[in-house]
Amino acid sequence: MESALAERLASLPARPGVYLMKNARGKVLYVGKAQSLRSRVRSYFGAGGGGNFRAPRLLREVAEVSVLVTPSVKEALLLENELIKQHKPGFNVRLRDDKQYLGLRLDLREDWPRLRTVRRFKNDGALYFGPYTSSAALKHSLSNLRKLFPLRSCSDGVFRDYARRGRPCIEYEMKRCPGPCCGLAGESQYAELLRGTELFLRGRSRELLHSLQQRMSAAAAAERFEEAAQLRDRIAGVEQTIEQQQIIGAPHLDRDVFALARRAGEVQLQILHIREGRVIGAAAHSFSGVEVGDAAVLASFLGQFYAGAGRQAPAEVLVSLALDDDGALAALLGERAGRAIAVRVPRRGAPRRLLEMAVNNAELALSQRIEARQSLESAIAELRERLRLSRPPRRIECYDVSNLQGTLAVASRVAFEDGRPHKNGYRRYRIRQAAAGDDLACLREVLERRLARRESEPLPDLLVVDGGRGQLGVASALLGDLGIALDHIGLAKEREGAGPAARVKRSGGLKAERIFLPGRKNPVLLPPSSRGMLLLQRVRDEAHRFAIEFQRALRNKAGLTSILDEIPGIGPQKRRALLRALGSLRRVREAHAAELSQIAGLSERDAHAIHSFFRALDEPAPES
Repeated sequence: MESALAERLASLPARPGVYLMKNARGKVLYVGKAQSLRSRVRSYFGAGGGGNFRAPRLLREVAEVSVLVTPSVKEALLLENELIKQHKPGFNVRLRDDKQYLGLRLDLREDWPRLRTVRRFKNDGALYFGPYTSSAALKHSLSNLRKLFPLRSCSDGVFRDYARRGRPCIEYEMKRCPGPCCGLAGESQYAELLRGTELFLRGRSRELLHSLQQRMSAAAAAERFEEAAQLRDRIAGVEQTIEQQQIIGAPHLDRDVFALARRAGEVQLQILHIREGRVIGAAAHSFSGVEVGDAAVLASFLGQFYAGAGRQAPAEVLVSLALDDDGALAALLGERAGRAIAVRVPRRGAPRRLLEMAVNNAELALSQRIEARQSLESAIAELRERLRLSRPPRRIECYDVSNLQGTLAVASRVAFEDGRPHKNGYRRYRIRQAAAGDDLACLREVLERRLARRESEPLPDLLVVDGGRGQLGVASALLGDLGIALDHIGLAKEREGAGPAARVKRSGGLKAERIFLPGRKNPVLLPPSSRGMLLLQRVRDEAHRFAIEFQRALRNKAGLTSILDEIPGIGPQKRRALLRALGSLRRVREAHAAELSQIAGLSERDAHAIHSFFRALDEPAPES
C-alpha cells in the first residue's frame, strides 16, 4: 500500500458517512456507506479483504479514498444513492433506469383522466403503477381493467374532435368507454371509475369490493336496477381476477420480498410484490462481474430501488440476508411513508416460505442465465472455428436491403453484442443514389456510408450481409478498396432448383442455410441445430424484420403528398406538373400510364414508373 493512501486510511473519522474509492486518474471505482468510516474502509485493506468483500481487482486499482461525513447512516444511504447515479462506478451494483420497464400513469388533475403507458416514473404529482416487466403483463392488466373500469383511452385531440361531432366513438359502443366526450358520463360517475382503477392497480381488492358492494346495494335500494346490475358484473369480474392470484400469506399484509442468488461474480435478484396476501407482480434483475459482498449488493440495490419515483414501500420488506446498515433503510422508508416499515429476514412460518419461493426463483433464473451464457460461448467458439474468423464474433452487424417491386428501396443494420440485440447500433438507411431494383448497388451504397463512419462508430468483429456470393462480393470489394481487414460473410437460404421457381429448401422443418466466405467457392453448411447457425439466423432475421418495418412505415406515407418524393426519377418539377394536371394525390394514384404520359413534362418512361410505383404500393405488404 502506498504511503499516501496508508496515511489517508489512518486519518479517517470514526463517524457515519460515504466513502469513494478512486483510481490514479481520479475516476470513482466504488461508492459505499458505513456507520464508522474508519472501521469499514480500513477493513478492506486488512487480511481477508474485509471478510465479505470480494474485490481484489478493485483493491489493486485503488489509489485514493475520499470520504463525506453525514449525521447518520440514513443520510449516508441517501448520499450513496445520489453518488452512484452521478459517478456510475464500475464496481457498484446499479439499478438500471425505469425507462427499461413499462408502467402506467394516471394524472387525476386532468379533465377526464386516462391511463397512459410510460417508461419513466417521475415526481410530477401523478399516480404511477408498475413497473411491468413485460408488455404482455401490462396488456393483460389493461385488458382486465378496461372491462371493469372503462376509462377513456383516446388522446386529448381525438377527445375534442368527438366532442365537436356530438357522438362517441366505437369504444363507447363496445362498452370500453363511458363517453364523457359527449356528456354520456358525469363527473361523479367518472370519479368512481377512477377510484376503482386506482384500487385495482394498487392491489387493494378488499377495499375495492367493499366499495362496489355498498354502491350496488344503494343503487338497488333506489331502484336503479340497471346501475346495480352493472356493479354486480363488475364485482364478479374483480372476484374472478382475485381468484386467479395465488394466496401466499396473511390477507391483511402487504409485503415486498427480495432474494439474492449468486455464483462467483454473477448475481440474480428476485422481487415479489405481495398485496393483501396475493402476488400481484414480480421482477428479476441480473448483474455480472460483481465483486462486492452479498449484503452490500442487496443493501445498495434496495436503496436505489425505493429511491425511484412512484415506489412506495409496503408494511414489510422481507430480505434473504441481513443488511449491515444499522436500520438506516427501515428508518428512511418509514420516514417517507409516514408509518413504520419493517425490513427483516423471516425465520419461520408463511413469511419464510414466501422468501424461499423468491430464493428458488432467483436460483432458477441464475441457472438459466449461466446456461444461456455457456451456450453463447459455445456458439461464438463454433463460429470462429468453422468460419476461420480472426477473432471471436462478440459484436456482429448484419445488413439487409429491401425494395418493393423496384421502388421504396431501404436497408437496415442491426447489431448484436454477446448474442443480444444492441439497439443503439441499429440503423435505417434510405437509398439515395443506387437504383431501387439493384440490390447489389444498394448494398454497396449502404456499406460505403457505414465504413465512412468507422472512426466514430467502431467496426464489429463480424460483418454479415443477407445474401449469397453477389452480396459477399460487394462487401469484399469495398473492404479491399478501403484497405480494411474485417471478417465478413454472406448468409443465404438454400434453394431447390434454379430460376424464379426455385423454392427454399428445408431440412427437418428448418430452412437450410448457406454461409459464404471470401475466397472460398463452396459455402459452409452448418447443421440446422448448430448453436452458431442459430445465432446467425437470429441476427439475420432481426435485420430483415427491421428493414420490412421501415418499408411499411414508408408505405404508410402513401396518403401524403410526400410519397411522391419516393418515386425514382420524379423530381420537384415533375411532381408539381403531376399535381397541377390531376389536382390531387388520389387522382395521381388512380391514373393509368396512358393518361400520365399526356401530361406536359412527363415521358412515357416517367408515366410507366409512376403507374408501377403505385401499383406496387397497392400490393399486400411483405411479411417479415
